[in-house]
Amino acid sequence: MRSIWNGAISFGLVSIPIKLVNATESRSVSFRQIHTEDGGRVRYKKVCELDGEEVTQAEIGKAYEDADGTMIPITDEDLAALPLPTAKTIEIVAFVAAGEIDPLQMDAAYYLSANGVPAAKPYTLLREALKRSDRVALAKYALRGRERLGMLRVVDDVIAMHGLLWPDEIRAPEGVAPETPVTVREAELDLADALMATLGEVDITTLHDDYRTAVEEMIAAKAAGGEGVAPPSPGEEEGGRVIDLMAALEGSVRAAREARGEDAVVTELKPRGTAKKATAKKAAAKKTAAKSTSAEPAPTKKTAAKKTTAKRTTAKKATAKSTSARKATAKSASGQKASGQKRRPA
Repeated sequence: MRSIWNGAISFGLVSIPIKLVNATESRSVSFRQIHTEDGGRVRYKKVCELDGEEVTQAEIGKAYEDADGTMIPITDEDLAALPLPTAKTIEIVAFVAAGEIDPLQMDAAYYLSANGVPAAKPYTLLREALKRSDRVALAKYALRGRERLGMLRVVDDVIAMHGLLWPDEIRAPEGVAPETPVTVREAELDLADALMATLGEVDITTLHDDYRTAVEEMIAAKAAGGEGVAPPSPGEEEGGRVIDLMAALEGSVRAAREARGEDAVVTELKPRGTAKKATAKKAAAKKTAAKSTSAEPAPTKKTAAKKTTAKRTTAKKATAKSTSARKATAKSASGQKASGQKRRPA
């Protein structure tokens, strides 16, 4: 890959010579402008608005347009004389967690290649340090006449750099959110959750540009002498049409399940609040049943043992009384016999 910028990474007192290479490329189909009457190519000419003469690239310079329309010429020497320490250096200023970078700041992406054999060791050191720390490096660099902000991270065994917009270049989302107050029902959230779960995850490498494919097929058909691709039949316009959100969500879940070869039946989901109330009612019923049961407790082993012991104690007492009565009767009878013998005449 051809490098677009040569410089060095400044990592404290360590300097790493690198080459900057584009990490992305556009695959969009490009078109030329033509004259529709004869198909001739339409080209742009750079013309001076004062004298109407066409000028070459060598005759073109830079200027800053003031508020009143005055042009202030700026030369390359003027820009080169500016105190720009990052002119040929990617200066690392901090190491932060990747989550601290707002995705809105992401811009162009580049690969950083070690420039020469001596750069291999410090390049590998920085790469492994980034891996182990699980952080990204924030850096400042200059490219195409301006200083920029960048983020360095590891991709496989390569250090990649994402150009970042400066924080003050991110616009606040004022007036973007819906101003009309809207209430989202629990049942709608449940269906949205079900749709998200049905769609699941996707291998992003399997996604492709269907529109670009259609354009290429149309161009190939025209090049072969055909009429291109037949336009699609006009469908019903949905712009501004009021839709039944619940029906749309249920239809979306059904279609997603059919696409995955799953059961297309969509079970009616009860709102989360209703489910909570039903659970509370069941709990209350269980509590009432427990109270009514506790009014007449079932006999436990301990209670049965107490009853058995009481019965045995009563039986023993009864036996003891019976024994005492027999002894008293026997003693009385013995006394009467002895008394009779004493009363006999001699």
